[in-house]
Amino acid sequence: MIKVGDSLPAVTLMEYADAQDGSCALGPAPVALPQAAAGKTIALFAVPGAFTPTCSAQHVPGYLTHHAALREAGVDEVWCLSVNDAFVMGAWARELQTAGKIRMLADGDAAFAKATGLTLDLAGKGLGLRSNRYSMLVKDGKVVTLNVEAPGKFEVSDASTLLAQVQAASKSS
Repeated sequence: MIKVGDSLPAVTLMEYADAQDGSCALGPAPVALPQAAAGKTIALFAVPGAFTPTCSAQHVPGYLTHHAALREAGVDEVWCLSVNDAFVMGAWARELQTAGKIRMLADGDAAFAKATGLTLDLAGKGLGLRSNRYSMLVKDGKVVTLNVEAPGKFEVSDASTLLAQVQAASKSS
């Protein structure tokens, strides 16, 4: 499993975003992680699935609520990853109104989840291989903090926890 000090895996995720001017949508567009994370501080969190109850009602809304505080603490971007396709992530972004705040990145074939060892097997529940629920602070492509949830839990990957860690890290640097 990925750990503090490791680099993000060199995988490509997909992103589908509505155009800000109301014209045709942008994407799906590839997002190569090493390049996308270079020189940035990223609050990254992952969820088992778009449109699922905890993810939609608590996880993403928490990061929307704390977006300004995360930015004030030095976070350049907030990323949400899920093992869904880019079109689903785009629709979810539209529903939750994440534009300009959270990049909704699709790990459609679970390449990131597999490469980090953060998979969650929900095959018995009809959902197949998914991402575990977690959050991490990433600086210049390297993991600074990692908060992995126990199966079925939502206790350590929330925005408040990661915000406190970001604030502590910014005070110590």
